[in-house]
Amino acid sequence: MAVEDNNLQVLNALDLAKTQLYHFTAIIIAGMGFFTDAYDLFSISLVTKLLGRLYYTKPDLLKPGTLPPVVAASVTGVALVGTLAGQLFFGWLGDKMGRKKVYGMTLVLMVVCSVASGLSFGNTPKSVMTTLCFFRFWLGFGIGGDYPLSATIMSEYANKKTRGAFIAAVFAMQGFGILFSGIVALATAGGFDHAYKAPTFAENAALSTVPQADYIWRIILMFGSLPAALTYYWRMKMPETARYTALVAKDAKRAAQDMGRVLQVEIESDEAKVEQISRDETNQFGLFSWEFVRRHGLHLFGTCSTWFLLDIAFYSQNLFQKDVFSAVGWIPKAPTMNAVQEVYKIARAQTLIALCSTVPGYWFTVAFIDIIGRFAIQLMGFFFMTVFMFAIAIPYHHWTLEANRIGFIVMYSFTFFFANFGPNATTFVVPAEIFPARLRSTCHGISAAAGKAGAIVGAYGFLYAAQSKDPTKTDAGYPTGIGIKNSLIVLGCINALGMLCTFCVPESKGKSLEEASQETISGEA
Repeated sequence: MAVEDNNLQVLNALDLAKTQLYHFTAIIIAGMGFFTDAYDLFSISLVTKLLGRLYYTKPDLLKPGTLPPVVAASVTGVALVGTLAGQLFFGWLGDKMGRKKVYGMTLVLMVVCSVASGLSFGNTPKSVMTTLCFFRFWLGFGIGGDYPLSATIMSEYANKKTRGAFIAAVFAMQGFGILFSGIVALATAGGFDHAYKAPTFAENAALSTVPQADYIWRIILMFGSLPAALTYYWRMKMPETARYTALVAKDAKRAAQDMGRVLQVEIESDEAKVEQISRDETNQFGLFSWEFVRRHGLHLFGTCSTWFLLDIAFYSQNLFQKDVFSAVGWIPKAPTMNAVQEVYKIARAQTLIALCSTVPGYWFTVAFIDIIGRFAIQLMGFFFMTVFMFAIAIPYHHWTLEANRIGFIVMYSFTFFFANFGPNATTFVVPAEIFPARLRSTCHGISAAAGKAGAIVGAYGFLYAAQSKDPTKTDAGYPTGIGIKNSLIVLGCINALGMLCTFCVPESKGKSLEEASQETISGEA
């Protein structure tokens, strides 16, 4: 209890607070940002095939149009590039200006750019794709800010007993975002298919893509603005976190008032202690100092490397699952469908995977993270992702046979389940706990940006690598690749490497944020 006795009363009150309504309010407010993030990032994979049919079908009509390699990579990956930039910029800004102020900026950017993505304009395929990519970059930039800010706000609001579950619950809203994107696509495509009957491509290529299909991808992309817009008012009503106000802004009185109102208790302001802490030399080191490297260098390497490796596998799986499903025949061959039916079938596959494995995986983490700890969940998740990836990849031909396709989907679902009941959740939680308050948002942003660098490698790399080794079987305009089987083997090796890097990440279960980050908060060296 020595640390707690020396701690600021406002931080003790937060650490020891019973779980109450404001915790759940904070989860919903921060979580709706993540719901929107996931919707916006993953809904693009539902409409890329449609974009190819609408804008790149050749006059000879021998096979449905597909996005050229550079366009496909840009449309899919540009939001990830924006996200990486946003994580670094807004993570840094969150430590400079405060969590709350920056939080509002990111939400406005997400709402505006979500709507603008659906309004992408022009008379030529090039102009439509260019404006789409422009707005998706800035959409990603706003989404990037949500990562460090949501995680930091939730970690600084939570009590230490259930902090892991609360931060994981914010992140778990990502699963609902992925699920919702599939449901919106199903409803939109189903409605248009019913209203505008069209033959399949094989029956009549020219009539298989109705002009009204151009509205489908726009509606799906613009829908992402709705949940973010609905939570803006509540985000602006949240007070600044006490840890930022007291430990970074050095305003003990304001911190005590804000948290006293939230917790509905009387809290002493401890102004003398805050003054003492601000003079403490051990709390002055910056990000680019030997002291930071000595204390947290290995931790930052651990959070960055594990998130980087995880996202190579996670994003390549998520963004290109439609290609994997097509390869094993779970989605019918493109010529056997019209353009709208293809959107429906892809959305149905993504929705089922999200419902059966992605969403449950997240909530398993919420249930167990404060019981078995972050380290154990991350190590276990990487281990089973490796096992299932190799189990799919090595006998890959076996899974492509029609009799075994259900088995393939089950195995593929398990890799998603253990990504989410594993490193996809813990890599988000841990960086919000193990760094000092004045660097917490910045370090989370750096860790998350490393993850997005992995996502970009996965998104761009898998697009080319998964192409067939047979030049006659590649998608139009693509060079030959190493094939889906070898690509999955590579992803399995990456997961195994993630397991090793997990040993650089410390356990923060049951500790206060100040204990976990080794931050001196007693005013003593």
